Amino acid sequence: MRDKSNTVVSESRPKPRARLHEGPALAISIALAIAVVALVCVWWTGGSESGVRAAIRFTARTSFALFALAYSASALDQLIPYAFTRWQRSNRRYLGLAFAASHIVHAGAIGALAVWHAPALREHVRHTNVIPGLIGYLFIAAMAATSFDCSARAIGPRAWRWLHALGGFYLWLSFLKSFGSRIAVSPVYGLPVLALMAIMALRLVAKLSKSSPRRV
Repeated sequence: MRDKSNTVVSESRPKPRARLHEGPALAISIALAIAVVALVCVWWTGGSESGVRAAIRFTARTSFALFALAYSASALDQLIPYAFTRWQRSNRRYLGLAFAASHIVHAGAIGALAVWHAPALREHVRHTNVIPGLIGYLFIAAMAATSFDCSARAIGPRAWRWLHALGGFYLWLSFLKSFGSRIAVSPVYGLPVLALMAIMALRLVAKLSKSSPRRV
């Protein structure tokens, strides 16, 4: 027989509230915050070139920060298990989706520069190969699209692992090249380069420690 008292208790139990610091709410809140700040940068300056460039720089930095958090999550939690690294790993998918959203806003800011200040954009890309950037966006789109359970099942675990491994490495390399090429302009860009190298070192150490046989 079913215990009616237990049924009443379970039905009256309040549903857990969505938390902004984890799960889908995390990705949505970060994406909205980035979009709002970028829009404020443009609106505050009346759509001037400096305001659009500020939005481009801001979204480039938020994209890097979110990518770094997502790309280092698994290795950090394995090597340095702590409350933050556990949160980081459990929300790795949503940090990755927030990174994709940040880069979409970044692309929108570049589009605004192309529409409102076309000569400035042409001068910027005159000596730049845009193909690697387009490939990066294709990887971001594919990885974001397969960050959901249904799409991940559709392509299969093997293809999913290859896509995210190759895409993650390509984006890591793109950030490394982008920041590394600017060190001559400002030594400050050496800091993200060091961070990227540290992340890759952590990933390699974590992979080696996982694959090495444990001593009894």
